[in-house]
Amino acid sequence: MSRERLYLFDTTLRDGAQTNGVDFTLQDKQVIAGMLDALGIDYVEGGYPGANPTDTEFFSRKPAFDHARFTAFGMTRRPGRSASNDPGLAGILEAKADAICFGAKSSAYQVRVALETTNEENLASIRDSVAAAKAIGREVMVDCEHFFDGYKENRDYALACATAAYQAGARWVVLCDTNGGTMPHEIETIVADVVTQVPGAHVGIHAHNDTEQAVANSLAAVRAGARQIQGTLNGLGERCGNANLCSLIPTLKLKQEFAEKFEIGVTTEKMATLMKVSRTLDDMLNRAPNRHAAYVGESAFVTKTGIHASAVMKDPQTYEHVLPETVGNHRKVLVSDQAGRSNVMAELDRAGIVYDKTDPRLTRLVEELKEREAAGFAYESANASFDLLARRTLGKVPEYFKVEQFDVNVEQRYNANGQRVTVALAVVKVDVDGEHLISAAEGNGPVNALDVALRKDLGKYQKYIDGLKLIDYRVRILNGGTEAVTRVLIESEDETGESWTTVGVSPNIIDASFQALMDSVFYKLVKSGAPA
Repeated sequence: MSRERLYLFDTTLRDGAQTNGVDFTLQDKQVIAGMLDALGIDYVEGGYPGANPTDTEFFSRKPAFDHARFTAFGMTRRPGRSASNDPGLAGILEAKADAICFGAKSSAYQVRVALETTNEENLASIRDSVAAAKAIGREVMVDCEHFFDGYKENRDYALACATAAYQAGARWVVLCDTNGGTMPHEIETIVADVVTQVPGAHVGIHAHNDTEQAVANSLAAVRAGARQIQGTLNGLGERCGNANLCSLIPTLKLKQEFAEKFEIGVTTEKMATLMKVSRTLDDMLNRAPNRHAAYVGESAFVTKTGIHASAVMKDPQTYEHVLPETVGNHRKVLVSDQAGRSNVMAELDRAGIVYDKTDPRLTRLVEELKEREAAGFAYESANASFDLLARRTLGKVPEYFKVEQFDVNVEQRYNANGQRVTVALAVVKVDVDGEHLISAAEGNGPVNALDVALRKDLGKYQKYIDGLKLIDYRVRILNGGTEAVTRVLIESEDETGESWTTVGVSPNIIDASFQALMDSVFYKLVKSGAPA
C-alpha cells in the first residue's frame, strides 16, 4: 500500500528569529537554509522581505536548493488598499522566492481589534493577495493566524477565511494556534471539521508551544487530516517556541502509526544527521544545547543506575524506544554514585580501556567512584577525568611529570596607560623525568595564569600539548558558607577539534581548578600516546 506524502515546512529563519536572544546574520541564514535543504525539508521560510535589510538582501536571489522550496513570508494587503497599491505586498511579490506564505487573520475578534476593519474586507484581502501571488506564478499558502481561538469564538467566520484562501487558489491553508493554548483533542476535532470544507491535502498546522504540546498538537492535526506541518529546529520561536522539527521528524519516521501511513522528504540516511544539525544551530547561536531534548539531547539515551545499565547492555530495547544511531545520537552509560559494575564496564568499553571482568580492581574502581562522587566529583559530566581515574586504578597511566609547587598572586596596579588593572601571575615548578622546570605566566585571572604557566614548558612532552587549549570553565558551589566545597569543570580542546571535560573538587577554588587542569593535560598526553 502506497503511503501519503506529508510535507514539512521550516520557519526557523522567520518565526524562530523571534526567539529572545536570537539574531541571525545574512551568513547565518544562508548556512541554515542550506542545512535544511540538505536535511530534506520541503519548504524553507527565509523571513519577511522588506521588514529589515537582512531579509531583503536574503531574498535578492534564490538559494541553489536541491530539494526545498524557498518561501517568503508577508502579510496580506492592507485594509482599504488595492493589491496593486500596497508597497508591503509589492515587496513580497518581488522577492526571489518559489513560494509565498501570507499571514492573514482568521479570528473575528482579531479582525475587529487588531486590524480595525470589517470581516468582509479581511476576506477580500485574503482573496486579492492570493490571486496576486498566483498571477506571477508563485506557489501560495496562507497562515490563518489565531485560527483555533477564532474558530471557538466564531466557527463560521474562521472557516470562511480558510475556504476563501483555498478557493482563491492557495496550495496550502495553514491553521495556526498562534497563542499556543489549544489542547490536542481540540486540535483534532477542529481540523477534522476543517477538512470537510478544505481538502486535507491542502491543510497545514502551525503550532506554538505555550502549553508544551506543540508537537502533540501537530501530530493530532495530522491524525485529523492535515498534510503539512510547520515547525522549527530545536523548537525555536517567540515566547515558548514552535513545534520542534527535531522531535517531529523521528516520530514521523520511526513510530509505526505515522511511518506506515506517511512518507516525508527526510530520508533515513539524512535523519542520521539530525543531532548534528541540531548542535550546529546551537553552536551558531552560541547557545548551550538542551541536554534533555527528545531524540537529539545529550541525555536522550543515557542510562545511570546499575540495574538499568545492565539491562541496556544485554538488550538496548529494555530502556530505549528507538536506536540512538537513527538520529545521529549515541548510547551512554553514566558513572556516578549509583554506578554498578555494568555501568563502569560499559564506560570502559566506550573509552577503549582493556580490562578483565574478573579483575578485583574493578570493584575498587566502583567503590572509588562512589566515594569521590559523594565528595562532590561529577564523573558523568567529566568523561576525561573518569578515563584517567579508571586507567590509574587499573594501573595504566604513566606518571609523565610531577608538579612540585605552584604559586598564584593576584595584583591590582596601574598599567603603562595609567589604567587600573588586575593581573594574575602564576609560577609552576614541575619535575619531568628528573629535570626541574619552572614556568611563570600572567593571565586575566588566576586560573588562566595557572593554565598558561602549566603548559608553557613540559620539556620532552611539550610537543604533545602544543595544540591544547581551554575553551570553557564552570564553577559550582556545592554547599553554603565560607567553607563551601567548590566543583570546577573545565572543557578543553585539541588541534583536531576534539573536546573533553575534566573535574576538580576542593574547598579552595584554585586547588579545584588546578586538579581539573592537570587532568586535562594528562588526558591529552594519554590520548596522544606520549611515551612514559
